[in-house]
Amino acid sequence: MARDRKPFRRRTRVIAVCVTALTVGGTALADLPASAASLPKGHDVSSHQKNVNWSKAKAKGAKFVYVKATESTNYRNPYFGQQYNGARSAGIIRGAYHFALPNKTSGATQAAYFVRNGGRWSADGWTLPPALDIEYNPYDSKHKCYGLSKSGMVNWIKSFSNEVKRLTGRRPVIYTTAHWWNTCTGSSRALASNHALWIARHNSADAGSLPAGWSFWSFWQYDNSGGLPGDQNLFNGSQAQLKKFARGY
Repeated sequence: MARDRKPFRRRTRVIAVCVTALTVGGTALADLPASAASLPKGHDVSSHQKNVNWSKAKAKGAKFVYVKATESTNYRNPYFGQQYNGARSAGIIRGAYHFALPNKTSGATQAAYFVRNGGRWSADGWTLPPALDIEYNPYDSKHKCYGLSKSGMVNWIKSFSNEVKRLTGRRPVIYTTAHWWNTCTGSSRALASNHALWIARHNSADAGSLPAGWSFWSFWQYDNSGGLPGDQNLFNGSQAQLKKFARGY
């Protein structure tokens, strides 16, 4: 994801959505994988991007964006309002995401904080479901999986998901990498059936191997820079399917 507060380094992501999967193969990556040119293009932003020029992003082809809302239970993106509301005003489908720190508080506690501070959802066709950004610990390289056991990590994510579902009516999209997921959850298949996948894999012609349990991705973060502010993403479906996904269908 795009850089945020120090020393935070943005992650490679994953998210899968239950829509018709389209194969995204290709040759070398330039700004956009050549074979994915017809897929809806989007991006994700955080406080690193500050005040975004949304009309310019729309003119460059942005169809959707995820905006960082919160991290743990003590950080809110100070630019969230300008980014989240500005995207909607420009006619861009937007959603909010939370950066997880599972070693700080429970999944349910962080989910409640997220929803209170921007992570809500409505079936208006302009709001993507809340997203959980879960990846290697950027603050402690000795505890990459936050000191949790594999089963403990799965339970933490379930706790977060259950609370988001209770508060918003939608399960969160899960952003991650195949390597993190298989390492820190022990290749768990417990969440794939009812969570959309946002996969992070940069500098590649395709999204590569997916985390255990998922057979397709819904969003692919394919680069951390490009024509749009922040990280570059694709949606694995048509624009009409993107709108349906936003509505909850």
